[in-house]
Amino acid sequence: MDVDIEQLLALAAAESARHRGTVADRPVHPGVDREAMDAAFTTPLAVRPADARRVVEELVAAASPGLVGTVGPRFFGFVIGGASPAATAADMLAAGWDQCAYNEVLSPAAAAAERAAGGWAKQLLGLPATASVGFVTGAQAANTVGLAVGRQRVLADRGWDVARDGLFGAPRVAVVASEERHATVDRAARLLGFGTSSIEPVASTSQGAIDVDRLRTTLDALRDRPLIVCLQAGNVNTGACDELRAATTLAHDRGAWVHVDGAFGLWAAASPRTAHLVDGVELADSWGTDAHKWLNVPYDCGLAFCADATLHAATMSYAASYLTGSGALSDPVLGDLTPESSRRARGFAVWAAIRELGSDGVAELVDRCCALARRMASRLEAGGATIHNDVVLNQVLVSIGDPAGTDVVVDAVQREGTCWVGATTWHGQRLIRVSVSNATTTEADIDVSADAILRAARDA
Repeated sequence: MDVDIEQLLALAAAESARHRGTVADRPVHPGVDREAMDAAFTTPLAVRPADARRVVEELVAAASPGLVGTVGPRFFGFVIGGASPAATAADMLAAGWDQCAYNEVLSPAAAAAERAAGGWAKQLLGLPATASVGFVTGAQAANTVGLAVGRQRVLADRGWDVARDGLFGAPRVAVVASEERHATVDRAARLLGFGTSSIEPVASTSQGAIDVDRLRTTLDALRDRPLIVCLQAGNVNTGACDELRAATTLAHDRGAWVHVDGAFGLWAAASPRTAHLVDGVELADSWGTDAHKWLNVPYDCGLAFCADATLHAATMSYAASYLTGSGALSDPVLGDLTPESSRRARGFAVWAAIRELGSDGVAELVDRCCALARRMASRLEAGGATIHNDVVLNQVLVSIGDPAGTDVVVDAVQREGTCWVGATTWHGQRLIRVSVSNATTTEADIDVSADAILRAARDA
């Protein structure tokens, strides 16, 4: 069946542009139920091929009622960024080019884009220029990579080759992390064979940063075990950052591997106004962050960095006779740094996003989101709400009246559609959680959203 690919992609691009151009004018959540969505997509399996244009038109018709305005300016849940114009267009090109970004042979362009974008990211985030960069799906994968490389190192220091011999009989690794760590650390511990019982929780401060004195006590008590310390840049509830310089120094003095989970907070380094929050970040051994959060790159894209590039490649790479063009560990190929071999060319969108913004633009994006978060807190507080965290980055924790009614208020806000906020449990209280991460959010969006939240609370 002949297909006019140019017209087909133009149709898809036009529909994407229509969605982006109107997303701010529609309810953020469509309110459609699961049965209706299933009915729109579920038809008898066709026997004969269908016209490609008709397929795209059917997809648009079926999906449109169920699309959430996550790319719009008033989605404040889950620390989800938007998608900048250049990054969106680059991602569409990546789909059209359909490059497998495993190595230089498969795509010289994808390899070059990742090297350049990775270098820019390291500059923005204040990481060592010699660090390796793997383009992964998100912070879960990035944290898993960091802990896997750390596992290799701390067990090798005890004379154990985990790559060859596995974990049976190995010295038991302790994963030291804040009691307010992100759940991806626990899942990484399960996936890597540590088990969640290996996690040694450390008490946090009132704002959710790791307590450095308690960290010292915990590390001293575990001195005889191989140690991986997970620190945090950007508490998922409060935005608080661990004291990275002091904590990393303590950990290194005791032979620990230090990984920094910086899914969104690592981008604080990109602005002179917030860089002090991640002072000492360059001292760690590995780092994980997302590009699809604060950098506003389309989903899915995360970055896994490692100070020891050779160890990174030795941990994640594999050899197969047919993989023409695979590099030496001293010069790893793209797929040597990630858990996947068949991988899309995520570097194009990251390259485009950073090229579009420049360092000043990334700093301004971080500053603006932080300022808008403070504006949201101020507007809500003026309306009678209580703000439960120091708004140091882009996260706001809110209660209005009795926190026991938080879920009712959140449900009302979501159904009304002006904006979308979520709920969280923090320090035993059920709270509204607001995350400002979208480059298109304006002061007007904050004001109308704050009014909607306060109105929902009054009505509830």
